[in-house]
Amino acid sequence: MARPRKPLLSRDRIVEAAGALVDSEGLDAVSTRRLAAELGVSGPSLYNHFRNKDEILDAVADTVSAQIDLSMFDASDTRDWRAALHDWAVSYRAALTEHPHIVPVLAQGPGRRPAGLRVADAVFGAMVRAGWPPAQATYIGALMRYFITGSALGSFARGFVDDETAYDPADYPHLGQAHLLAEHRQKVDEGAFETGLRALVDGLSVQYALLAPADTVRRPPKRP
Repeated sequence: MARPRKPLLSRDRIVEAAGALVDSEGLDAVSTRRLAAELGVSGPSLYNHFRNKDEILDAVADTVSAQIDLSMFDASDTRDWRAALHDWAVSYRAALTEHPHIVPVLAQGPGRRPAGLRVADAVFGAMVRAGWPPAQATYIGALMRYFITGSALGSFARGFVDDETAYDPADYPHLGQAHLLAEHRQKVDEGAFETGLRALVDGLSVQYALLAPADTVRRPPKRP
């Protein structure tokens, strides 16, 4: 009986293995030697698909960008630009929180990554189509990336220990409940993100009324 063949090495297999390593152990775990061992191939064979480790990590980052929902920016979508920006930001952060270790790579910007560039193109195009001047549309894309990737780089709540004695009221009179934050990490972090996101969109709405052409300015829809 013929021995079963090993799956052929491909870019997809390399990226999948690298992504799993990043998710489980972090960026430092990825090396061509480690990936070759995980895939059961010789190290040099990886170079038939990628020139170096950075290219592999770029590809991993792009698979995460590809998970971000962009449907709200379609020209046929009926959402107001404010709602679209909000919904996209929520989807963006959700993708990053699923893969937090790759966030430092994504935070550097899209570079030449196709999915990352599609994200940038969709946001910029939608803002210009909504009536934002191109320069301001660029700023919006930048500030949203700063805010979203920053929120995904770490947990505010997890930064506090769950030891009540660490917060002596004599030294920290306002941190009497700080030891409870880690226990409620998800609620605190998601609440903080939503509060900041709404503040950003509300602030942009004020600027929009001043900067956008008068015939494109529409009142934002009422919130439920």
